Amino acid sequence: MSLDSIFGEVPDPSSYSFPDYALPQGDPVRPVAVTAAELTALLDLYETFAAVDPTGASSNPFVRATSEFLEQTFGTTLERPDERLHDDIADMLSDFSEALGDDSLGVVDVTPAHFRTLYFFLTSCKAYHVAPHIGFAPDERSVETLVEVYQRAVDQDFYLKRPRSVLE
Repeated sequence: MSLDSIFGEVPDPSSYSFPDYALPQGDPVRPVAVTAAELTALLDLYETFAAVDPTGASSNPFVRATSEFLEQTFGTTLERPDERLHDDIADMLSDFSEALGDDSLGVVDVTPAHFRTLYFFLTSCKAYHVAPHIGFAPDERSVETLVEVYQRAVDQDFYLKRPRSVLE
């Protein structure tokens, strides 16, 4: 399956809204089955994704000089807009890896934050691929794995992990 057909299945960001996760008395999670091979594919995709610089800040000497000037003069740095997403993806994959442990198959709890991160990871991969100046061409199998894991999360219902009673 080509990347264009895989990315064709991604929800349209302009018409997508996140459900309200304000469930009372507990931590809402979606249980999703993940294999070690799928986790490895997601980690490979993340490494490919993290290596991309959509702004050109690291390769552009003028942007780099401006960033150094801002840091020296004002004590602030010029931050790439995708750095926070990279941190969120790394945290999510770390949580998945901890939940899976040494097992070849396991169930991970997809929290509302993980669900948003999966969505933004998927849509950002599509945006990087579509942008001609970036030239992002990840492994198709890794992208298919990301779509499958995201779809499994969408198909699951939330349940309360560690529910609390009214008396607590």
